[in-house]
Amino acid sequence: MIAAKTLRATLMALCLAGAGNAQQAADTVAPETGKVEGATSGNPVISENWMIVAAHPLASAAGARVLGEGGTAADAMVAVQLVLGLVEPQSSGLGGGAFLVWYDGETGALTTLDARETAPLAATPRLFQDAAGEPLKFFDAVVGGRSVGVPGTPMLLEEAHRRWGRANWTSLFTDAVHHADEGFVVSPRMAASISDNAETLGRFANTREYFLPGGVPLQAGDLLRNPEYAASLRAFANDGAAPFYTGEIAGQIVQAVTGTGGVLSPVDLALYRVKERPAVCAPYRGYDVCGMGPPSSGALSVGQTLGMLQGYDLGALGPSSVEAWRLIGDASRLAFADRGRYIADSDFVPVPVQGLLADSYLADRGALLAGDEALSKVTPGAPKFDHALLWADDAAIELPSTSHISIVDRYGNALSMTTTIENAFGARVMAGGFLLNNELTDFSFRSHSAGVPIANRVEPGKRPRSSMAPTIVLKDGAPVLILGSPGGSRIIPYVAKTVIAVLDWGLDVQAAVALPHLVNRWGGYDVEVGTSAETLAEPLRALGYDVTVRDLNSGLHVIAIGDGLQGGADPRREGLALGD
Repeated sequence: MIAAKTLRATLMALCLAGAGNAQQAADTVAPETGKVEGATSGNPVISENWMIVAAHPLASAAGARVLGEGGTAADAMVAVQLVLGLVEPQSSGLGGGAFLVWYDGETGALTTLDARETAPLAATPRLFQDAAGEPLKFFDAVVGGRSVGVPGTPMLLEEAHRRWGRANWTSLFTDAVHHADEGFVVSPRMAASISDNAETLGRFANTREYFLPGGVPLQAGDLLRNPEYAASLRAFANDGAAPFYTGEIAGQIVQAVTGTGGVLSPVDLALYRVKERPAVCAPYRGYDVCGMGPPSSGALSVGQTLGMLQGYDLGALGPSSVEAWRLIGDASRLAFADRGRYIADSDFVPVPVQGLLADSYLADRGALLAGDEALSKVTPGAPKFDHALLWADDAAIELPSTSHISIVDRYGNALSMTTTIENAFGARVMAGGFLLNNELTDFSFRSHSAGVPIANRVEPGKRPRSSMAPTIVLKDGAPVLILGSPGGSRIIPYVAKTVIAVLDWGLDVQAAVALPHLVNRWGGYDVEVGTSAETLAEPLRALGYDVTVRDLNSGLHVIAIGDGLQGGADPRREGLALGD
């Protein structure tokens, strides 16, 4: 473990270093602001007892303190999330939701918890349509209370600690309360995000006063305090999650939402529950790749992508092969076609989970990749199911902001959690010192297409589909890889690529997360600008792809378990791996 004095100096240096109106169907909004020179070197961090990888040095340090004092991965996650909500507010926080995957070191059980936001009971399928029934423009829907779902993160933190925690609950708030009271240094990435979103952040008084004091966006290096957040944390520490769902903070949330055009009610908050869901696992190269099922499309779509590639020797092709990326890209396209038609909240829509992952189905879909050019057309398949599959294709997009946390503790527990408020700064509405999500815009703005219903349409109490893909890879029932990423719908190809990089190409976790991105979801190929991937742009065009060279700002955080622990933090953000 880094000595405390050295760690404090390192954290301050990293915080100060340069480490910072589309329709719904058009994914024209750039990845989250703030691509930076990373805080992690080219080598993985090595440890023996425990490891944490999170998106900000102060958050990693909070988790490391808890783990070093004997806390579990669940304890550390609580401390990390509380700090992230303060120092990385554009990405996640107490006003958002999360998916958590837990491996229990004592029992070997795998548990997934769904803390996705829910639509208010007053929401209707017309929530994001104008008077003529046409979809709103994306940011007309995002900004303000209309887009806010019931937050799940506070209840998830309490539930995870109740199930798996060892540390004293109130001790987990120490770091976040200190930073909120005494102030923290605004990072380059946070400052860049504020600058790029200044117009929307300025629409509501308390949000404007916090992020644009005196009408000027906060700058990197500014010291920022948040006494309202500190007060909310003290209430959370003393009374658990209840204040967020039936108490004073719940009242603040409802007032903030209804005062800016939303329909959230006290009843919506009081009814909210975190749900345990069956884990979704897919076999790949003798491993089991496991994660969150519906309403997440993450585990299903990652599993489908990998399953279609089982019959192809990606290891022999290597990461610089255009043929490898043709296979990976078109497998991803086929998975996204199924995702758009079939995957939604399984409490409202029957989802053919087993059919989508059936060996025979994926073998048939994988056989479509056998040519030597880009697939000219990709359509959803017809997986076996005991319900009719009469759904229209969904045009919903899912945009960053999001954050990912990977933790392994001294007791053999492993945690993978992806946490979000959706778009950068969510709905731009604050309550209790934290931002509220805009997750409801992950629903389809249209309820039907040509008279056929869309599975991911808005319904009261429903959870919008997500691409978050917190993942634990198992070998013979034991975890070997803990990973996940932010990135909107690009999360799915980011995670699939990283699994391939480790299992097929033999890269260590730091090399795997730093590997240049090439992403294909709906036919067009995104190639990461300023990387060696640009050399593949023309060969991909020659295969028939429309190629765009652009920033692809993931935030992959990965831990490998073998002879000790190896941690890797994505150099595109400000994340940090720490271990002992």
